[in-house]
Amino acid sequence: MNFDKRVLKFYKELNIDSPLPDDIKVLNPYKNDSVISICEDFYGKYYNDSDGRKLILGINPGRFGAGITGIPFTDPVTLETDCGIENSFDKRRELSSEFIYKLIAVMGGPSHFYKHFYIGAVSPLGFVKDNKNYNYYDSKPLMKALKSTIIDNLIKQIGLGINSRKCYCLGQGKNFEYLEMLNAELKIFDSIIPLPHPRWVMQYRRKQLDYIITDVIKKLTH
Repeated sequence: MNFDKRVLKFYKELNIDSPLPDDIKVLNPYKNDSVISICEDFYGKYYNDSDGRKLILGINPGRFGAGITGIPFTDPVTLETDCGIENSFDKRRELSSEFIYKLIAVMGGPSHFYKHFYIGAVSPLGFVKDNKNYNYYDSKPLMKALKSTIIDNLIKQIGLGINSRKCYCLGQGKNFEYLEMLNAELKIFDSIIPLPHPRWVMQYRRKQLDYIITDVIKKLTH
């Protein structure tokens, strides 16, 4: 089974059985047939081989990026303009997606980038509370409820075809801290390299964008 088929199987089977606290709802775009169709196009285009990739992990899907398209850090606009995959989703930009595809462009474009990297998430499913994005680490009860599911999905993502025991973590704060804590317990990775989160860069460090992209590329390629 090629990488693309393994990814699609993984996404189709994603589920959270544990009851979640505090009126938090699961954001699971993969229950939508149109999302699965787009994922088939995307992963069929960039991952239709048995080659290994390096692993980059984000936090969890948000409502305007992967929460719509099903593809991490890929909003409907970049999906069409950068990846060449037409879609009927509302063409709304998402800051994290803008950063990632600026990075990807500098690294040679989507075909070259995705030949070497797979972007996943510590929690491949997202969360919403009061109609706003909610991260898996935003409350201790949620982290406790999700721990076994997160561990299971981390192991499954590595099994998709990851060829390095080095992991790149998008988020130098709580996402990195949680992943480090899990890794101290489970010894999944030899090392975890923290990278600035795309949304943080675009919101608070946009003037340093070129420098940050150069620095991220150094870390990804060494």
